[in-house]
Amino acid sequence: MSNPADTAAADPIPECPHCQKPMPLCICDSVTPIENRLSLLILQHPQEQDRALGTARLLARHFADATVRVGLSWPSLSKALGRPVENAARWAVLYLGSARAADLEAEGEIVALDRKGGIAENQRAILGKLEGIVLLDGTWSQAKALWWRNPWMLKCQRVILNPAHSSRYGRLRKEPRRDGLSTIEAAATILAGLERRPDIAETLHASFERLLTRYREVQVEMPELAPKPAPKGRRDFRRRKRG
Repeated sequence: MSNPADTAAADPIPECPHCQKPMPLCICDSVTPIENRLSLLILQHPQEQDRALGTARLLARHFADATVRVGLSWPSLSKALGRPVENAARWAVLYLGSARAADLEAEGEIVALDRKGGIAENQRAILGKLEGIVLLDGTWSQAKALWWRNPWMLKCQRVILNPAHSSRYGRLRKEPRRDGLSTIEAAATILAGLERRPDIAETLHASFERLLTRYREVQVEMPELAPKPAPKGRRDFRRRKRG
């Protein structure tokens, strides 16, 4: 006869229908709603499958005006968003090129770029007219693939971030660049800065900290759901731009 305990252990662990994480890692019950003026569009690469530490769907849970799309390409910003957009130039896309705020000696945490990758003139006017933000979710290479497969992004305003602090991931995930942030951290920086609302950053950072705390707890209790990072010296094949 089979052991009932073995049968129970073999049962699949249910996942949250909202954040799509295994229930032991879900923190949706603690999400604080945020009213946002700027629309948020998150494009997730279909191979982005880090359910444990990924933050895209957790981020979207905070906002009524946030959309997550999974795929490789869309014919236009309107198609990706699911509603008409009159002027894509009033949407910013977090740019993944070689430009770095530190190299450009940029001031401020959000920097608008011109078509040549330099600092655009009239920063305040450019950033002040934005209506929405596009974030690319995946590993660094996956996010760049999204960029190249969606030429309509060239119509959007390119921005880069100059974060005051490195990612809160710490040792849980190694970022390929110092300015690499998780998706939720990038949104915290750009939305709080553009809307001049530090409470947005405080709320999103607190949510991310709860996720990381929960992850560390699950590492002890259910290590199969929360694997530890690869030892130093081993090549990391999932180097990320953000989460």
